[in-house]
Amino acid sequence: QACKSATPTPAATSSSWPFPNGNLANTRVATSSAIIAADVAKLHQAWTFRLTGAAAKSVADTGSLVAGPVVVNGVVYVQDLDANVYALSLTSGKLLWEYHVGVPEKSGPGPDGVAVEDGMVYGDSSTAVFALCAATGQPVWLDGHLLSQGQGSFEIQPQVTGGRVYIASAYGDGNGGGVLMALNATTGKQLWTFNTVKTPDKYLQALGIGSGGAWETPLVGTDGSVTFGIGNPYQTAAMAIDHPAAQLYTDSDVNLDAATGRLRWYYQGEPNDFYDHDMQISPIAATVGGVPVVIGAGKMGYVYEMNAKTGKLLWKTPVGEHDGHDNDGLLALEHKLKAHVPYTYLPGEVGGVETDMALAGGTVYAAVVNWAFKQPSLNSPVQLPAESPPTGEMDAVNVATGKVEWATKFGQMPLGAATVAGDLVFTTLYGGELVALNRSTGAIVYSLKLPTSANAPIAIAGNDVVVPAGGPVSLPSGRGGGGNPQVIDYTLP
Repeated sequence: QACKSATPTPAATSSSWPFPNGNLANTRVATSSAIIAADVAKLHQAWTFRLTGAAAKSVADTGSLVAGPVVVNGVVYVQDLDANVYALSLTSGKLLWEYHVGVPEKSGPGPDGVAVEDGMVYGDSSTAVFALCAATGQPVWLDGHLLSQGQGSFEIQPQVTGGRVYIASAYGDGNGGGVLMALNATTGKQLWTFNTVKTPDKYLQALGIGSGGAWETPLVGTDGSVTFGIGNPYQTAAMAIDHPAAQLYTDSDVNLDAATGRLRWYYQGEPNDFYDHDMQISPIAATVGGVPVVIGAGKMGYVYEMNAKTGKLLWKTPVGEHDGHDNDGLLALEHKLKAHVPYTYLPGEVGGVETDMALAGGTVYAAVVNWAFKQPSLNSPVQLPAESPPTGEMDAVNVATGKVEWATKFGQMPLGAATVAGDLVFTTLYGGELVALNRSTGAIVYSLKLPTSANAPIAIAGNDVVVPAGGPVSLPSGRGGGGNPQVIDYTLP
């Protein structure tokens, strides 16, 4: 079915957040916003849209809303964890249309989400990729035959530009791992694929749980490339010690030719990982001293800067709390690791840089989770949270030097990504709080209690802050509950 109209119902407006991370460089900067520290306290709630029915139920430990909104031509597009897509008026919050999928996540916590380009909305369920008419929500194409058995499921918010949809699966079973791919945006036809596990590992295959793949929106460069952040090999400590291997291309940033899917370069942040660390964050494009660079990060709690042409590491910087286990995978690879269980490690399985970073004015901002986990057995790929409650921080890192400029502590996990508007960097805290920090000093200058927990990136379109709130019903360490998922718009007078 053709999309008859590319014009959504509300009138076009300059207030927008047109890509999953604001722009194609993934910098998460609201360039059209007038929100600054001097008037951020004037933000007030303009409207609320509440999910109802099955979509309102909390999903596992993640909630119902995990994806970041996209705002185009006065319309907010957002997807829940049952893959349902909603189009809302930015002015009123009125539901313009809903595309009902109702497919609960089978193998992971999303984030899922949509992309918008040329009057079309692109999204995925765990098993299919689809395109909708942005004006009506009517399906234009749907392909549920892109993944073979064992190639995982779609959990990613895609990127769409230049006539291509860039998407990926996660949790491949080790026989090629997850799959990166490009589709024709008009027809949905598959253009190319790239397996995230270079050499299928018989030990990972025997485990049968999953390996590699991508979770967060890729970076589409101006040099004809696309860069994905890749997940972990999901192996046990015993496997990493007894049968060590780098497990390429897990825990890596992988740079491909955007037209062909051919490998250009990769950088692996953590070889032979057995802590479920991932290098999953959306890579960011920047220029430092006239040199194009790519900035990546992940749950291992490091921020990396690489040459955008060669992938050569320029610097890497630890952020958040670390307790001496950073090199365990490498030591095992070199047959030098001596591990005696049980023990704790930090960053944990849920830790480090969990959500996407922001970049502005020569500084990259990373929301970091500090949560120690226990390694109870060398034979289990699943670790357990330590008794200490999770906390977090926002770290500012200089892109020229890799030095930490400031770090501000939080009493909760920051899981709302980092988003820049003017002289502020925003995030949300897991227990349900919107916070803004002074970009120069790290001082918290604004805090707003949300009506429910928060586990999704925000979007800032002009003077509107769009907050998906609807985390899990129960939170770590007995903090209040979530549920009652809703999208809330806060705006200046």
